[in-house]
Amino acid sequence: MESQIMTLAKACITVFISLSFCHWIRKHVPAGTKRLLSILPIICLFLFIPLNFSSVHITGTTGFFFAWLANFKLLLFAFDKGPLSFDPSISLPRFVALACLPIKITPQHPPPNHSSHRSKWGTNPSSITHQNGENESLDPSKGYKKSSHFEANPTSITHQNEGKAPLAPSKGSKSSHFETNPSSKTPITKNAQSKKNPSTTILQYAIKTILLAVMVKAYDYSDHIHPKVILGMYCFHIYFMLELILAIVAAIARSMLGLELEPQFNNPILSTSLQDFWGKRWNLMVTSILRPTVYLPIMEAAKGVVGPKWAPLPAVFGTFVVSGMMHEVILYYMGRMGPTFKMMGFFVLHGVCLMVEMVLKKAFATARWRLPRWVSGPLTAGFVAVTCFWLFLPEFIRCGIDVKAFEEYADLGALVQIIGSWIIKN
Repeated sequence: MESQIMTLAKACITVFISLSFCHWIRKHVPAGTKRLLSILPIICLFLFIPLNFSSVHITGTTGFFFAWLANFKLLLFAFDKGPLSFDPSISLPRFVALACLPIKITPQHPPPNHSSHRSKWGTNPSSITHQNGENESLDPSKGYKKSSHFEANPTSITHQNEGKAPLAPSKGSKSSHFETNPSSKTPITKNAQSKKNPSTTILQYAIKTILLAVMVKAYDYSDHIHPKVILGMYCFHIYFMLELILAIVAAIARSMLGLELEPQFNNPILSTSLQDFWGKRWNLMVTSILRPTVYLPIMEAAKGVVGPKWAPLPAVFGTFVVSGMMHEVILYYMGRMGPTFKMMGFFVLHGVCLMVEMVLKKAFATARWRLPRWVSGPLTAGFVAVTCFWLFLPEFIRCGIDVKAFEEYADLGALVQIIGSWIIKN
């Protein structure tokens, strides 16, 4: 474990130096092909960094933050887009943090009003989307389209993504994922709520920590627990681990740089559709970075082929394909075994089903008919759980990631006991 920590420290120093170079070239290398070629070695380096670790937790975290999140932001940065290009005067520490972490910088002054650019479906381009996809959606019966997964409104201003003037809306185009509510005011995010009720947030994290510890202990008796129950525990284990790790990173970023991490989860168990689950509730950091790097370019290209009405469909499918590829990469980092592409199949399946859901919602929008929450909620949770048990979780077991994780928990527990004994003695 000590060697892993030392390797992690060296990796962080390497990342800092690499991103310092990127911070320097923004003023010396013009955006476009030249800048892309300049940072391409760094992108390749970030893909290699997770291979230096054997710990599944460190490998997964570095793979997620460096190989995926930082690299996608650097690709946007190469063309003067995304969060790294939003503020030309950004300091080096903030540039580095913003590149590696899901940082949300709240603007100090309201942006100019672009209310004159209003899309056909009533989306307000002057409202601010903070990469969290948690803006309210309007009732389709009132003539507005409900926000959906991986849809993007090209006329809206999005902080930390484009940072540019709004694009001219195309006629007949429909706003898509990350759609803003024309009548909504400042969206209330989970972070905003946590500021109002910090004790509630701390209590929630404490409960999740206790539940995670109980599950880890229960794995010792896995021989007496039904395999399907174990798989269900793995689902909550992944959810709790992701949220707690991001909460720790958020606390560090807040104390050192005064920055806030955007909320990553919004009670995914309460999802009422696949659009709601993937777009507004599950791992919103991934959603926010896939939107400008994959979804928007594909949608713009598809408009000339299938028209603006159906352009979101191939954009959604392409986004899920890329997400599946990146999950396969991280799975390889953690398990070091050849792919079977079942993980990819999980995301492709959800992409196809989400496309079907979008088409059905459009078809029934005029009829003002929808499933009640008590029906759509269990259906969504059941579909996600069944496909997760079928395609997603078995890949972790095949690669032995669960066994490696339990060994690391045992080592961590032994280390805590040693430290505790030393504290008591002294």
